[in-house]
Amino acid sequence: MIGRRGILAAGGGLLAAPLAAPAVLAQAWPARPIRMIVPYTPGAATDAMARLSAQKLQEKLGVTVVVENRAGANGAIGSQAVLQAPPDGHTILGSASIHPMARHVMKAAPYDPVADFLPLARTARGPLVLVSNPRLPQTTVAQVVEAAKREPAKWTFATSSLGSAGHLASIEFNRVTGANIEIVGYRGSAPALTDVAAGNAQLMFDPVLATLPMVRGGQLRGLAIATATRTQLAPELPTAVEGGLAGFEFYSWYGVWGPRAMPREIADRINTALVSGLQEPEVVARLTGLGFEPVAETVAQAEAFIAADVARNAELLRIANFEPQ
Repeated sequence: MIGRRGILAAGGGLLAAPLAAPAVLAQAWPARPIRMIVPYTPGAATDAMARLSAQKLQEKLGVTVVVENRAGANGAIGSQAVLQAPPDGHTILGSASIHPMARHVMKAAPYDPVADFLPLARTARGPLVLVSNPRLPQTTVAQVVEAAKREPAKWTFATSSLGSAGHLASIEFNRVTGANIEIVGYRGSAPALTDVAAGNAQLMFDPVLATLPMVRGGQLRGLAIATATRTQLAPELPTAVEGGLAGFEFYSWYGVWGPRAMPREIADRINTALVSGLQEPEVVARLTGLGFEPVAETVAQAEAFIAADVARNAELLRIANFEPQ
């Protein structure tokens, strides 16, 4: 028979076991290759930042990190795949500022991007460029606004996906200018930019990584950059403010998330590896050359930033009377 003290000791051990499980899991992690799921097509800014983040994680953690593109449903297919995987740090999400906006732009988002996901790190941010089809006669923001207000049916904004920084910038453009340009969502930046280049859509806001090469190659016309001052990357581009859009400043930012149930020790290790890797001088120079600024934040700081960013963007959608689709 076991005495009362033995029963209490045994019970204490049973109670302690679940509490110790996350710590044990963290000590054994990573036990196998890590999958970073990108919920958009290859080739755009989100994919580029995710691949660089995966490379740095691989170097810092000494484990293979495989990037897997799973596009569709405005990012929901890839994001849902991360939630359906065990929350053990071996399946994570590489996405962008669109991710936390899912519930604000989708009628039936299959998850809550804030409650169900833990931001492991914000990795970088990049300014948006307003581009147009190069065959249009309008060469300035003011000319575009005048023409669009006169004949709105002839103008369309393409956007990589609903809730993206480009989508929000397009909404704000309409609000500030009084234009009523239709906004059409695509499955990623590449098909949207292709349609603008072909003339099937007329305008688009998208990060410099994808837009500047096409502007310099003549496939697109650069109208303005959504920064407070001109950038050394493209000093020939006027700012949106110079184009008459007072206070107009929009960036897309990028990050890595895991399921909310992931052990915090693993989250902190991923954060440390990413911040350390992306602050290396050669990486900073590479990011700068692509039009990105690296971001160095803790998990808690990333959560605080995202909460404020979601509140600001939700207000933009409310003012625009946007209905989730």
